[in-house]
Amino acid sequence: MKKSSVEDIRSRFDKDVERFSNLDTGQVATVDAVISLEMITDAAKALQPNAKKILDLGCGAGNYTLKLLSKMGNLDCTLIDLSGPMLERAKQRVAEKTLGKIEVIQGDIREIELPKEKFDVIMAGAVLHHLREEEEWELVFTKLYDSLNQGGGLYISDLILQESPRITDLVWDKYRAYLASIGGNDYAEKVLAYIELEDSPRSINFQLNLMQKVGFTTTEVFHKNLCFGAFGGIK
Repeated sequence: MKKSSVEDIRSRFDKDVERFSNLDTGQVATVDAVISLEMITDAAKALQPNAKKILDLGCGAGNYTLKLLSKMGNLDCTLIDLSGPMLERAKQRVAEKTLGKIEVIQGDIREIELPKEKFDVIMAGAVLHHLREEEEWELVFTKLYDSLNQGGGLYISDLILQESPRITDLVWDKYRAYLASIGGNDYAEKVLAYIELEDSPRSINFQLNLMQKVGFTTTEVFHKNLCFGAFGGIK
């Protein structure tokens, strides 16, 4: 199946700002979204307690940055997203919670040039699964690594595959049942259809191994449930 283009994905998110402005509605299809958000931001606070500058990649309406600000106070925040309306909402919400500088960048991370050694924390929530070929994954992970200060952390919460195709099938059958339990069979098929159309996730092992390849010294898994995981690496 031909995957959605960047423009297709941007268009869908442009129309979904209100839903994604609320974690309860924007992430209802994500198993343990609240737990992953708490774990990632708690880990960033524990491992980069003196952080000053953060990057929220695929920031959406700003939920990850807002959660981190609630735990760490004023930070300089760089927000990146494909969607202009999402960025506008994120900037508005984040400006109410920090006295730090706010920079917004609209675009595709594969094309954006990031500054070297600028950020203490980079968060990527439900965004990297849009990457396609292995070369793109390595390009982006290298770019994020280079943009971190020494000792900085990359924190990812995302849709994932398993290493074994049979276990992937088992996990996704359970995910289908989870979706049906919250929205019925039609809702489950709708969610799975747009995942098939838009997304190309990789396993946690693939991503942790790639982190180590590009230079991260420490990697951790913070949480996993079915086809969703929260994990990261320290430069």
